[in-house]
Amino acid sequence: MSFLAYPIALTAAATFAVAIPLAHRAADRTPEFGGFRPRQIASFVRATVRNKWWLVGMGLNVLGFGLNALALSLGRLAVVQPLLTTQLLFALPMNHWLRREPIKPIELRWSAVLVAGLSGFLLIATTGVPPTHNTADRGQAIAAGALVILVTASLALAARRAAHSTAARLLGAATGVLFAVTASLNKECTGLITQGPVTLLTSWQLYALPLAAVVAILFNQLAYQAGPLSASLPAIAVVAPLIAILLGITVFDESLRHSPPAIIGQVVSLGLLAIGTINLARLEGVPEDQPKELPTR
Repeated sequence: MSFLAYPIALTAAATFAVAIPLAHRAADRTPEFGGFRPRQIASFVRATVRNKWWLVGMGLNVLGFGLNALALSLGRLAVVQPLLTTQLLFALPMNHWLRREPIKPIELRWSAVLVAGLSGFLLIATTGVPPTHNTADRGQAIAAGALVILVTASLALAARRAAHSTAARLLGAATGVLFAVTASLNKECTGLITQGPVTLLTSWQLYALPLAAVVAILFNQLAYQAGPLSASLPAIAVVAPLIAILLGITVFDESLRHSPPAIIGQVVSLGLLAIGTINLARLEGVPEDQPKELPTR
């Protein structure tokens, strides 16, 4: 793995951090989502794309997406995506500047837990492991794709019958899964482009990538609208890197250290990363009015 992947991934995280509050502000100013029927989805999409805050945030997301693609071309999926959890650290001073509030000591403590978990995972998982440049295993990719569709659909159906924060968490989890899938397709396309433009243009991955990205963005906006940011953001921030790690290992055959002590250390580090991310994201949630309930039909 090239060392350049680290600063590029961190720059992508900083870009995404600026886009998050803009997307959430757009969700607050978009008419309430009417349901999952095609006409209702189309109406929600039209209202969203006309919102100036969403357009600015989307521009930043596109920039972050490009930086993430560059980082993935230089490094492992299972390493690059966990680095994106640092977007919460970048968002911390920005959110407090916008609110004109000082950073609280508890936020610094949870930030330290997040950094400790992330650093521990990266050091334990990758030290002494040679770089890999594997393309996706077709059989594993098909199985993973079918499972992703099943899980995402189940979470969406459950969110329809849930109220307030629960719906936001469920949709946030679905968004995290879709972000991980988008990242895996992104990585596959960056690998295919090295084989020539014809190979890339004739691959299904190139056309699946924008479809997955659009669905992920839709679910992201729905999660932000369904409830407070303190409910949806932790689910997105935790699920996305964990699913990316699983996809990196199972679909791309990426190598991480797998001795028993290393596995224990990685599990503990990921646990610290998840705990720090969840608590920091909850603290960073913007105070809301009464959250909206997704319609059941």
